[in-house]
Amino acid sequence: MRDHVAEVFTHCQTALPDWRRLSIDDFTFDAPKGFSSFTMTVRAKVPADPSAIFYRRLEGKENAILETDLERRIFVLLGDAGIAAHCPRYDMQYRLEACYDGRTLTRDDLMDLDVLRQIANQLHRFHALQPEGLPDDGFFTLLHKKWGALADRVLHDQLDHFPAEERPLGIALREITSDATHRKVLRCLPNGPLTFCHNDTYHGNVMLLDSGEIKLLDFEFSCRNHKAFDFANLFSETVMRHGLADYPHFSIAEPEYGNRELRGLIGAYLENEEFATTADREAELTRLVGETRDLIPLSHYMYAMAAIPLAVEPIQKIRFLPYASLRFAYFLAAYKARFGDA
Repeated sequence: MRDHVAEVFTHCQTALPDWRRLSIDDFTFDAPKGFSSFTMTVRAKVPADPSAIFYRRLEGKENAILETDLERRIFVLLGDAGIAAHCPRYDMQYRLEACYDGRTLTRDDLMDLDVLRQIANQLHRFHALQPEGLPDDGFFTLLHKKWGALADRVLHDQLDHFPAEERPLGIALREITSDATHRKVLRCLPNGPLTFCHNDTYHGNVMLLDSGEIKLLDFEFSCRNHKAFDFANLFSETVMRHGLADYPHFSIAEPEYGNRELRGLIGAYLENEEFATTADREAELTRLVGETRDLIPLSHYMYAMAAIPLAVEPIQKIRFLPYASLRFAYFLAAYKARFGDA
C-alpha cells in the first residue's frame, strides 16, 4: 500500500500544479480498488484545486478491449459529451479523472424505478454516440480473442500459483477459452445491428451524485455490442453474495429483480424514442425485455473470463478461480436450459 501511495501521489503532483505545494501528508488515499485495473481515490485534507481526484493505472494493463489510442479518444469523447468525468491527465501510465461527490449504487437502488429511469436516460445518450474507428467485431468476439489468450496463460502455465484444492477448478475452466464455448456465447446473442455499448453497467459502475444526478463510470469495456446487454448487465451483480463465512466466501443467489424492473428500465429508455403507434412501442419493449433476459447469463461468462487473468496477482482479496468457476458454471447451466446439450 505504501509503495502504491507514493507512486500515485507523484503522478498527481506531476499533473496537478496546485498539489505541488503540498506534501503527501496533506492527503488521504483510499484503499486500492478495481476488478480489472488498479484504481484509487485521493482526497486533500487542506484546501486544494482540485480537492479530490480519481486515479486509474493504465501501464501494463493487458486486458484492454480496445487499443490504447482508441480507448483514450473514446474516453475524451465521453467526457466532451458530459457522460464521463473530466480528465485533467491521460497518458500511457495512468489517467486522472475528476471526482464525483456521491456514492455508487447498491443492488437495492435498482429496485427504485426513478433510479432506473435516470440510468436509462444515460444509456440512451451513450448508445447514440458513434465513435470513429471502433472494431467491426462485437464485444464478445473481442473478449474471446483478447482475454482468452490471457486466461489460457493462467490456466495452462500458472496453476502452480494456486492452492492444490483449486487447481482442478483451473483445469476444468480451460473450457471457457475454447472455440466451442465462444460458439455458445454467439448463439446466445440476438439478431440485429450492433450499437456502441458500455458493456460493464453493473450497479457499482453507476454513481448517484449528491445532487441526485446519475452518472455512468468505468468505460474500459466500451465497444460494439447489442444494447440489450447493457440492460442485462446492470443487474448482473445483484445476485452475488460476498463475505460469506464458508469457503469460497461467495455464492450466487436467486434474482430479486423481475419483470417490473426490466420493463421499468427499458420502458424509460424507449421514452427517448418516437413510435408511430402505442402498439409499435409495446412490441419494441417486449422484444428488448426478451433479449435482455436471454443475455443475463452472458454477464456470468464475461466476469468469469475477466477474473481468470487477475487470479495470479489479484487487486481484490477474492479467490478468483472459484469465483470464475462458479460464474462459468452458471452460464453453462443457463445455456443448457435454453438450448439443450447442443
